[in-house]
Amino acid sequence: MMDVSNPIADVVPSAHGPVLAVLASTSTPLTGRAIAELTRPRVSQPRVARILADLTEAGLVDRIQAGSASLFTLNREHLAARAVEDLATLRTRLWERIAEHAAEWTYPPEAIVVYGSTARGDGGTASDVDLLVVRPAAVDEDDPDWQRKLTALGFAVPRWTGNPCEILDRSREELRAMASAGERLLSEIRRDGRAIVGSMSLVPAPQAA
Repeated sequence: MMDVSNPIADVVPSAHGPVLAVLASTSTPLTGRAIAELTRPRVSQPRVARILADLTEAGLVDRIQAGSASLFTLNREHLAARAVEDLATLRTRLWERIAEHAAEWTYPPEAIVVYGSTARGDGGTASDVDLLVVRPAAVDEDDPDWQRKLTALGFAVPRWTGNPCEILDRSREELRAMASAGERLLSEIRRDGRAIVGSMSLVPAPQAA
């Protein structure tokens, strides 16, 4: 299963992974302290210093002296840099692949929202990929083609990530009914969700009891 909060750990399981993920996310030179503060999961500053020394020796990281401080940046001319950047952006690539999948449906969903730990970025290898799929009004819940597309997406996501995929299939009308009933799940989706198709505005706020 993919570590949904730190995908690079699937291939680089040591503390080198979080350090490389930070360096891949920016072209701005950073101090070792700054890199340590940005690592997720957190890596201690002494450990980061040792890792940066290893990566600098390997040529994958450039060290720039700025007065008494040392700044570090990913050497994007290194042959391995592209692979590091690809690994660091796996979550974004997953969102793109889901959106591409949905765009090919006969009746594309009005929205797809990823929520839960995958959206928050605090999950792990055991986390599900939770998706809210907003069904178009013209499509019945039991429409065979719609159900085939949902099933295909439900099978595709685990193939792409290794993680189970849970799909919540609702129309706008059904979401409004959930809001009227005060469904707390809608609050979670609105708080943590990320729309990868459509807009978060289609998720209504639950009414207070």
